[in-house]
Amino acid sequence: MPLDSLRLLEQRIRPDFRKAVAFGVLALAALIVGSELGEVRDGLRRGLIAYGCALLTAVFGVIASRTAANEVHRVAAARAGTAAAAMLRLLVQLGGYLIVAFSVFDLIGVGLQHLLVGSAVTGVILGLAAQPVLSNLFAGLVLLFSRPYVTGERVRVMSGALNGPLTGTVVSAGLLYTMLETDDGPLNIPNSALMASAVGPATEEEEAKPDEAEPETQGAAAGAIGAVD
Repeated sequence: MPLDSLRLLEQRIRPDFRKAVAFGVLALAALIVGSELGEVRDGLRRGLIAYGCALLTAVFGVIASRTAANEVHRVAAARAGTAAAAMLRLLVQLGGYLIVAFSVFDLIGVGLQHLLVGSAVTGVILGLAAQPVLSNLFAGLVLLFSRPYVTGERVRVMSGALNGPLTGTVVSAGLLYTMLETDDGPLNIPNSALMASAVGPATEEEEAKPDEAEPETQGAAAGAIGAVD
């Protein structure tokens, strides 16, 4: 039984995921060794150890970032389409490269204090300026992994802020907007608005309600006109 479980787990874990974990562990090991045994300003031997570990950290970290981004792209493409998957892969790659760069700079003794302070101030300013974009981005990530709907599904969105209820087919699910094909045409809905809405599958009875209500409304209007006459 344990062997069967291990085989099943190995079949489900993709090669890119295994490579990302393996190279990430190697990069972390090189970083720890370089931090403990290497020192650029403390003799030739320790300097060579620091530079060698920095090189290994950079190589292993870049490979781990790329393979992890490929795995994220595969999972995201199956859930939200290629557009959102490509953007998510780019974000994972950039995040991985930044972590690798900071680690390498620390090993070779490059001071990052002033750079980090300036980056923090710039990040706060950009965060305040791009608050709506960031809220849509984080909402898109939550919707991507929670999957309240999938591309091609006909859904019903209950939201007063969107002048709902809205009924339509999910055409694409991006990180910032979700496109809904409604009876009145395509509609791009911000993901933050979808996060604050009740979303569920549209049933045939609910879609038929407006059509059934039209004759009743017309009959009531005709009765009112006849009463006036």
